Formats: sequence, structure tokens, C-alpha cells
Amino acid sequence: MNAPLHHPLPLLDLEVLRTFVAIAETGSFTTAANAVFRTPSAVSMQIKKLEEILGVSVFWRDARSVTLTPDGEILLGYARRLLALNREAVAKFVLPDISGVVRLGSPDDFGERVLPNVLKRFARSHPCIAVDVTIDMSANLHKRMNERSLDIVLVTACRNIPVGAEVVLTEPIVWAGARGGSAHLRAPLPVSLWEEGCVWRADALEALGRAEREYRVAYMSAHTAGQRAAILADLAVAPLPKSFIGDEIVALGPEEGLPPLSRYNLAMIIAPDASAPVLAAADHIRATFDSFRETGKF
Repeated sequence: MNAPLHHPLPLLDLEVLRTFVAIAETGSFTTAANAVFRTPSAVSMQIKKLEEILGVSVFWRDARSVTLTPDGEILLGYARRLLALNREAVAKFVLPDISGVVRLGSPDDFGERVLPNVLKRFARSHPCIAVDVTIDMSANLHKRMNERSLDIVLVTACRNIPVGAEVVLTEPIVWAGARGGSAHLRAPLPVSLWEEGCVWRADALEALGRAEREYRVAYMSAHTAGQRAAILADLAVAPLPKSFIGDEIVALGPEEGLPPLSRYNLAMIIAPDASAPVLAAADHIRATFDSFRETGKF
């Protein structure tokens, strides 16, 4: 028989873990503070307390960035699983039989790649909730949210996270080209872009300007399918999230003469007067992106 523990292990606070995950994903105490609705000083105190409990440092900090230590990388996996399990347990008892309609807005790229699987799983777990989907540009979706014609929106942002938004995904933007293609070798560089207002478009054009690389807009489409068609036909290169890369589309960079691009954030905004069905859908979206960070698959 094992001897009893005279000093039981401390319990980790889920709110602190939520803050820790937000910092890890955004690389910023300030951005994370906005996401968890706390002040930067309160967030710093939470992390200090967490490090004291565990007896290790979880972040490397300098004037420009915040990165995970090796111990922080280990903790991140545990934190995500604990938060996901908490949501699952609470939803099991709090939201078992709710019904209603959720009006969800998403950019085209995630509407095409992510939403079908999300909605399929959500329909199985909440069969009495109907989801009406609107696909549009992020700026228009934000406007619709302000007009209260949508309950949840997913919007992309490179730098300025909308007030009250919750970052659900952060990843690099890369130049995408056809495997074995030659579009990146042409001068001026043929690029495929979205319409004005797209954060990826703005980031790509700024990078080309800084690098003094001549370019021409060879293809323009507001739809991901159109972008992929231009890339696969080797008509142009295009700025895309790293998670879009695969199969016959590859990432291009300085080795191919293309300037590095920034990271972008996918943020979720929930109506302040959200109903139980809306909160259930939002929680399901969070779980989807938690799973993606763990597995790399939607």
C-alpha cells in the first residue's frame, strides 16, 4: 500500500492555463490580455504564479518577443487537453438539449476548408441547433457583427486584433507556388491576390515593396478555389496561410527570391448578448482549432 502524500500536488487553475495558451499562441502578453479580458499586469501575475507553482520558467522574454521554453512546450500540450476536457465536461451537463439558430460568418478560405467538418460534427452533438452560414470578407463580416445581423464571425487580422475578439489560430503567411513551377522566376513576378481589404494581400504587397521586387497582379479572385487554380496552373504565386500548403502546392521563400511574410491571426467575435446555442457553437469552434494545433488536421 502506498504511503499517503503529506504534501498533495497543487491544482492548476484553468483560467491561468487559458491565459498561458493565449500567450503561447499570440506571442504577446498584451494581445493575450485582450483575448482573455484581463490587463497585461494581471496576465503577468498569472504567469508568475504558474511558474512558481511548477518551479520552471515557461516563457523566454525579450524586448521584441515571447517564446516558449522547453518546459513551456510540454505544458502547452497538457494545457490544451485540460481546457478541452473542461469544455467537454461542462457542455455535457450545461448544454445537452438546447435548440435554436446560430448565424455564423466566415471568410471564404476557412468556409471552404474548415466549416464543413465543423458543422458536420456540431450537428451530431447539437442536432436541435441550426447554423446559417454567411461567407464574406473579414471587413464585411465585422460590419455585419456590428449591425447585429450575425452571432459569431471569424475574421483575419495581421496586426490589429479587433476589440473583444478571441484569437483561435495564429500561423505564418507564406508564398505558395506550384510544385516544380516557374512562376516565381518570372519578372515582373506574377501574383494572385484577393480584393482590396484582404490582410494577406496587404502584407504581401508591403513585403514586395520593401524588397523592391517588381510584380504584376496576374490573377485576382475572392475565392480560395480560384487562388488554388491560379497556383496549380503555374500562372502566379500567392500569399496563403502555411496550413494551406500541401500536395501540389509548396511554400516558397528567400531561397526562391521571395521576401518573408508576416504571421496572421484568425479571431472569433461573439455577439455580446449571445444565446446558449451561440455559446455552444463558439465552444465547438474553439475545440476544432485546439484539435488542429494538436494534430495539424481540421
